[in-house]
This record gives sequence, structure tokens and C-alpha cells, in this order.
Amino acid sequence: MSAAPLSGIRACVFDAYGTLFDPASATARCQVSLDGNDARLTALWRDKQLQYSWLRTIEGKHADFWQVTREALDFALEALGMGDPGLREHLMQLYLTLTPFPDAVDCLWRLRQMGLLTAILSNGTPEMLGSMVEASQLGQMFDALLSVEEAGIYKPYPSVYQLAVDRLGVPAQEIAFLSSNGWDAYGASSFGLRVVWCNRVGWPRERLPGAPDREIRTLAELPGMLGSA
Repeated sequence: MSAAPLSGIRACVFDAYGTLFDPASATARCQVSLDGNDARLTALWRDKQLQYSWLRTIEGKHADFWQVTREALDFALEALGMGDPGLREHLMQLYLTLTPFPDAVDCLWRLRQMGLLTAILSNGTPEMLGSMVEASQLGQMFDALLSVEEAGIYKPYPSVYQLAVDRLGVPAQEIAFLSSNGWDAYGASSFGLRVVWCNRVGWPRERLPGAPDREIRTLAELPGMLGSA
């Protein structure tokens, strides 16, 4: 995909988990021994977390992301034979204070300097998002923290992306949506947002409706794409 500038953008809306905040930082900071299963636990926990959100949407049985995250962790811990009774609660508390990716803070600061609106649009509950933003001291970087709980359904359902349009008062074609998750990037594109896919690990394109406008490998590339050198 071309790295040519995106014109006419007034707002940048970010996915939280995997895009601004690193889910692996929970297991990395865990003070309970994981017996070398850090990477396996992180991957299985994240996979089940997403699967459960999608399946609950299909079934019409919504539960908030805190419950989904806890149930996904329960599955992952049992699957890996990790039965420490204190581990579950320790990891859940760490999930409330995930660490931002190194490129996220500078990117957000530069966008604010450019006068762009910035927001998070995430599966996370308002409490989960508020906790992460507060812990990372990024509160001044956002005009809005948007949770799917306002729509009562998970991404990539179209009404979730509509939240950004409605709350920011900016047309979809003037919003750049940033996600490292391919399914999310393609979902937002199918809805009508301008999409920059932060493809951190170099995955191939998704075989889904929609097509991201741009593809980058790090958030550090974003401000220059919008006009800031």
C-alpha cells in the first residue's frame, strides 16, 4: 500500500489493545512464576478473548469486555495447566494497567500538536480504558474514550464505528482509524472510515470486505502521513 499523505483528516481514532497498549505487558510484568509460558499464555488469552467477543455477538449474548477477558484467561490458564489461585486475579489487575507501545506516546503528542482530534474506540469497558489511560498518564492526549458498551455489541459491528462519527461530530471520510488488528482495520474500512492499518508483525492482507487506505509498521509513521514531518 502507498505511504502517500492522507488528505482531509480531522480526527484520528485508535484501537486500544495491540495498537496503543501492549497486551503482552500483563504477563511480562507478572510477579508470579509462569514457568516459561509467558508467550503461550499471552497468545492463547488474546485469541480466546477475541473469539469470545465475536461468538457472543453472533449469539446475541453480550457480556462486557471485563467478563470476556476474565473468561478467556480462565480458559488459557486451565489449558496450560496453570492453577495458582492468585495468578488469575494478579493478571486481571495487570490488564488494567497495560503498558503503551513505545511509538504510541510520541505519535499522540505529535497529532495533538497538529491540532487533530484524537480518541480511543475499543472493545474495552469505560472502566478498563480509563484505568489504562490514567496509569499511562495519557489522559490529556484524548478528546474521547469510546467503548463498545455504548453500542452493546463488539467490533467489527458497524454501529461500533458509528460511535466515533457521532461523538466527535466528524464525517467518516475525515476520520483516520488506526488498528494493528487486521480484522478491525478491514471492518472499519468496510464501514467507511479512512483506515491506517498498523501492521506491526507484517501479516498478509485479510480476505475480508474493505481495504485499508494505508499500511504502516509503526505508529511513528502516522504523523508524517497526515502532514507532519
